[in-house]
Amino acid sequence: MSATLDSLTTGVQVGAVLPLFTAVVQRPAWSVKNKKIVAVVAALLAGVVAVAADGGLAQFQHGIPAAATFFGVLGASQTSYDLLWKPSKLAPLIENLTSKRTPQQAE
Repeated sequence: MSATLDSLTTGVQVGAVLPLFTAVVQRPAWSVKNKKIVAVVAALLAGVVAVAADGGLAQFQHGIPAAATFFGVLGASQTSYDLLWKPSKLAPLIENLTSKRTPQQAE
């Protein structure tokens, strides 16, 4: 039980800050659907990295802790974006700052 709780905790910690990193890749002009796809893929990739970092590659043999990490990352990333990063306008600001501007947009 402790391994599952530790895995979930790791996933939640990673997921809480993941929207800030995802905002670097996302663009303001993208549709909501495309942004959600990028967010879910980023959460899955971050979950893989978190599992590997927390217990090494052998950790993938244990289904429940690995799944807890994945779901922790996904749930925390979506929740922290909706409750913290979007209302504070920090994630949208990062999206705007990292988007390439065309000469027409710069005017």
